[in-house]
Amino acid sequence: MNQNTGAVRPGTDPLALARHIADRRMQLGLSENALANRSGMSPRYLRQLLEIGPDFDPGGMGRIAAALDLSSEELLEGRADPPPGQSGPGSRPVLARLTTAECWDKLGTHGVGRVALPARPAPTVFPVNYAIDADTIVYRTAPRVSAAPETGAGVSFEVDRVDDQHSAGWSVLVTGTAERIEDPAAMRHFSERHVAQPWAGGDRPLWIRIRPGTVTGRRITTM
Repeated sequence: MNQNTGAVRPGTDPLALARHIADRRMQLGLSENALANRSGMSPRYLRQLLEIGPDFDPGGMGRIAAALDLSSEELLEGRADPPPGQSGPGSRPVLARLTTAECWDKLGTHGVGRVALPARPAPTVFPVNYAIDADTIVYRTAPRVSAAPETGAGVSFEVDRVDDQHSAGWSVLVTGTAERIEDPAAMRHFSERHVAQPWAGGDRPLWIRIRPGTVTGRRITTM
C-alpha cells in the first residue's frame, strides 16, 4: 500500500527543525500549547515529535506546518518573508479540524498506519497493517517483538495521506491504551474477519487492541 507522506525530507536535522518551529511560533505569538492545539495533538506529543525528529510522523509535521501558516519547505528551511510592499505566495496551506466521525471515516475498515510505543530514551514507532473493530484499532504482531506492548501501555496511532507538492492531505491521530487479546474465541474471531498477515511474522501472532482515549484529525488544503 503506497502512502505519499513526503511532508519532510528524510534525514532532516531535528534540532534545526525545532529551531525553525520555535522561531515561527514566537513570530506568531503562539505558546507551545497553542501550537499543539492548532495541530491537533497534545503538547507532550508535540515535544516528543520534535525530540525524535520528523521522519517518523510526516503527517504530524504537515499539520504543524499548516498550523504555522508555512509550507513544508518553509518549515524545514525557515520562512523568507517577502520585502515590504510585496505580497507572498498566492496559495497557503490551511488546516481544518476533522470531526470524530470524519476521523473514523478516514481510518476506514483497514489499512496501514504507525503505532508509537513507550520506550527509552524516546518512543519507538512501527508501521503496522491494522483493522477497525467496534471503534477500536487492532493489529497483529509477533509476541516477543518491540511492536507488542503490554496491556495498559499508553500508545499513539497515526494514519495520514499527504501530498506535499500540493500542500494537501489529512492526518488522524489516536491516543489510547494497548490491550493484548488472549481470549481464544476473540482471536478466532479476528483471524476469521481480518485476513492481513502480521508483518512481524511468527507461527502464533499476537493480536493487539488499541482502545482510543482521544481521536483527532486535521485536513490540509490550500487557499
